[in-house]
Amino acid sequence: MKRFIAAERALRTAAPHQLLEALRRVLKEQYAAEAVEFLMADYGLSVLQPVSVPPRPSWPVSVFNTPAGRAFGSQRCHAEHCRDGRVRLHLPVTVRGDRIGVLSVTLPGTDHARHDEAELCEVAEVLGREVLVAERDTDVFVQARRKDRLTLAAEMQWQLLPGRAFSLPEYDLAAQLEPAYAIFGDNYDWSATADRLMLYVTNGMGEGMEASLLTTLAINALRNARRAGVSIADQAALADQAVYGHYRGRCHLSVLMFDFDVATGRVSVVDAGSPHLLRLRRGVVERITFDAQLPLGMFEETDYVAQEFEVEPGDRLVFVSDGVHAVASPLGEPYGDAALIRAIQSTRLLPAAEVPRTVLRELTGHRDGAEPEDDALVVCLDWRGRPDAH
Repeated sequence: MKRFIAAERALRTAAPHQLLEALRRVLKEQYAAEAVEFLMADYGLSVLQPVSVPPRPSWPVSVFNTPAGRAFGSQRCHAEHCRDGRVRLHLPVTVRGDRIGVLSVTLPGTDHARHDEAELCEVAEVLGREVLVAERDTDVFVQARRKDRLTLAAEMQWQLLPGRAFSLPEYDLAAQLEPAYAIFGDNYDWSATADRLMLYVTNGMGEGMEASLLTTLAINALRNARRAGVSIADQAALADQAVYGHYRGRCHLSVLMFDFDVATGRVSVVDAGSPHLLRLRRGVVERITFDAQLPLGMFEETDYVAQEFEVEPGDRLVFVSDGVHAVASPLGEPYGDAALIRAIQSTRLLPAAEVPRTVLRELTGHRDGAEPEDDALVVCLDWRGRPDAH
């Protein structure tokens, strides 16, 4: 335990850009580590990028069929036994369900690995939390996430997002956007309290910077209204006024808004546009529709009305933007409900964090590898509810 406290203190007191150097020193001193590597998941969730300070070279590691990738995917420590007798522990670095990357620690042998694994898993958890704090003050970790250059619109969108996953005892949330390095309008946002979960799924209008600016305005208007404590219908109305006030109806934004009561599973919903919802319940997938209302910013002073919905323990909700639902194959066949239902059925045994990435991979197959012409967004919510409420 003293060793863990030393590692925690080293991370907590290190300068933001020197977290990895501080961790290497303390793991060498306290755990006899011979090598320490921190790999971060890239924006596309396809590779793990070693953290290094440019212009030092880095070699990405695939998340598929590699020891570090197996730790990332399974969210369990994976021991890689080297030919010289050393053992490399690959430890998932995750914060409240958000998969940040993998900490790889090389130890002298099997006995060290067996004895130190549990404590090193805790060190990896502390590292994840410190990275999130450090990102406010350094670009080291943000740079490590990218294997390609982001467009400016994509940079703005990723900075606007809350994270790619979030877990509490009552539910798991996960989301992914494609094309990861060139998105411009689609977005999601969530906010949790002890009793409520608010979730927005946004289908942006337009292309490039204009789409990103529109979404940035709308999401910040929704957050401003949410933080003022108003109802979800009033949040939509206030954001609608903000968008219309700036664009005067030239641009508008589609959003599907949810306010979950964590204790009861009752949900207030505002459907202001085109994102789609499918529900997996007791093995059956079905499309859930609501009364469609006007997108945000289309007309001046639109009134919005919340509808009621209910989720049950065991429900999986999958939200998609038009860039998923309407994308066409090379022969012009839209992806549509039938393909989405098959994709949700085929991923039913995967954890929520794996679902968006897997569905988007299937979508790439539907396009036959062609570059997407629109943003594609998938959000997955696994609902467990509160046990004492049932």
